[in-house]
Amino acid sequence: MTDSNTVRLEAFSDGVFAIAITLLVLGIKVPSASELSQAHGLWPALAGRWPSYVGFVASFFIVGVMWTNHHALIEYLRRVDRRLLLANLFLLMGVSFLPYPTAVLAQNLANPVTRTDATVFYGVALAFNSLTYNVLWWLGRSQRTLLEPNVHDLGLRAITRRYALTLLGAVVATGLAVLNVWLSLAIHLAVYAVNARSEPASDIH
Repeated sequence: MTDSNTVRLEAFSDGVFAIAITLLVLGIKVPSASELSQAHGLWPALAGRWPSYVGFVASFFIVGVMWTNHHALIEYLRRVDRRLLLANLFLLMGVSFLPYPTAVLAQNLANPVTRTDATVFYGVALAFNSLTYNVLWWLGRSQRTLLEPNVHDLGLRAITRRYALTLLGAVVATGLAVLNVWLSLAIHLAVYAVNARSEPASDIH
């Protein structure tokens, strides 16, 4: 396949990110009449939805950081080939799947019996997403002809290290879920908070 520029890849990816981040809100259900009766009012029933709010806020933030990092990653590339396009499809598969483990997490977070498994499931999904970022980045940087000509090696190493640490953080946080689900979720969020500072390529030319 002939190399192509990154415009179509980024446009298609932006659409998938937009749909995925919008689908997250569908996990927040309006309290039913029976729930209103059991909770003795609307406000208590809404408060009972707190696991859904936690899942929504966490995943909205994480998907948002994923999108900004994807944008920054593409800025390093001048062209893409078939391998990069396929790797990007796997990345988008993980992003589009994330609303489902988010819903599973929200449904089980208040249940001490099932919330550990739900948090592990959520963490595995995040680890898969991080892995696809690493694969996409490694494929891009391994072919110098696909990179912008004025990108510094220092910048390439910084991004490589950041993505590798993100994957490590996701694996560690997922493993810690068996000990404490709140610590696990806090580490996931902390990792993406750090990643929110990712530099665009124009800053390290």
